[in-house]
Amino acid sequence: MKTVLCYGDSLTWGYNAEALDRHSFEDRWPSVLAKALGPEVTVIAEGLNGRTTAYDDHMADCDRNGARILPTILHSHDPIDLVIILLGTNDMKPAVCGTAFGAVQGVERLVSLVRHHAWSFNAEESPEVLIVSPPPLCETANTAFAAMFAGGVEQSAMLATLYSDLADEIGCGFFDAGSVAGTTPLDGVHLDAKNTRAIGKGLEPIVRMMLGL
Repeated sequence: MKTVLCYGDSLTWGYNAEALDRHSFEDRWPSVLAKALGPEVTVIAEGLNGRTTAYDDHMADCDRNGARILPTILHSHDPIDLVIILLGTNDMKPAVCGTAFGAVQGVERLVSLVRHHAWSFNAEESPEVLIVSPPPLCETANTAFAAMFAGGVEQSAMLATLYSDLADEIGCGFFDAGSVAGTTPLDGVHLDAKNTRAIGKGLEPIVRMMLGL
């Protein structure tokens, strides 16, 4: 049995911008990935609305700093064979970080935490890491989201190239979620059901390869 941890934000949690609720369980990309991989793989969805790579959000009523929470989550689900990191969208908020370069630094920090974690089992072997760049933000008439992510459309367009370069540099897998999915203009940030399912389907081949299936 293999275990995959999907570490992400609202795109992993399954935020539905149309209904302002949560996508059905079967429509969320970790669920689609789990179904595609079959019963020999356990896929754990660890998504939190507003989660950043490694930055504080002082307006939140919970800890959204992905770097601070990750070690606890790794202990909670140990042993793990593959960690999928799909984060960076919330780093595009100027109040949080506001730059693609900052998101890349945050992802690099997360990979380091995985590789240097005090694993309870097989401590000499850390899980594989798959870095996933989120679909770029798009223009929206939603004034609240447009203001919240001011400048984010341009910055987020750089993420795929920068994440790919980072993955090559530090020896991680890479997948561009923007190659199969696009954000909805309803808020410029989130995914409709069709697009979140597309990420799960798109990830299947590389996840199989990284798990040796």
